[in-house]
Amino acid sequence: MTTPDHQPPVPDSSEPSGSQARDRIYRSPSGIAGGVLLLAMVGWLGADALISGHGRTPWLALATLILLVPLVVAFTLRPAVFANEDRLRIRNPFRVITLPWGSVASLRSGYSNEVVVKSGNKYQLWAVPVSLRARKKATRQQNRATAQARTGAAAALDAGPRRAQTDQVMDELRELAETHESAERAQGEPSVRWAYEVMGPAIAGAVVLVILLVTG
Repeated sequence: MTTPDHQPPVPDSSEPSGSQARDRIYRSPSGIAGGVLLLAMVGWLGADALISGHGRTPWLALATLILLVPLVVAFTLRPAVFANEDRLRIRNPFRVITLPWGSVASLRSGYSNEVVVKSGNKYQLWAVPVSLRARKKATRQQNRATAQARTGAAAALDAGPRRAQTDQVMDELRELAETHESAERAQGEPSVRWAYEVMGPAIAGAVVLVILLVTG
């Protein structure tokens, strides 16, 4: 499940006063919870090896921590989707993709949620994972409400259609894209930046770990 949050707009000197856009922020609560648990477990095991280990064990533990901690953060705590009236910004494990709405061709939902740009490139929304179980549950609830409405149950009339949380997020993003794709401020080319701040430590940890294992 993914929940939206809001943060104050970041001032931009290129924007006239009063036109700053507020980001809608989407993250995966289950991913964050899993990441915190994994970090706690890795930290506990690593600290125990560093303190109690003998010989090469502390060095191996340190290299493993340098490798694993950035990867856990990248795949659990880091992913987020930021959307405002001008653009969609996707923070995936190893990349940050910025897409002005004018460059977006479609937002698709299947076994994963992804955005397709007009050049044909596709980018997955890691922070908005698809839950087939949630979809099936939402479909059952909607079918039940429809059946009750046909029999005259008043409560069902107020329930309205039900959608899985991540599908609701994709609906919101599609609405933003359709509303603002023609706006002058929403034009521009997509940009992709690699997350070297994540990749660098992980690669360094992997290199040190390999060296220790080979020379051991």
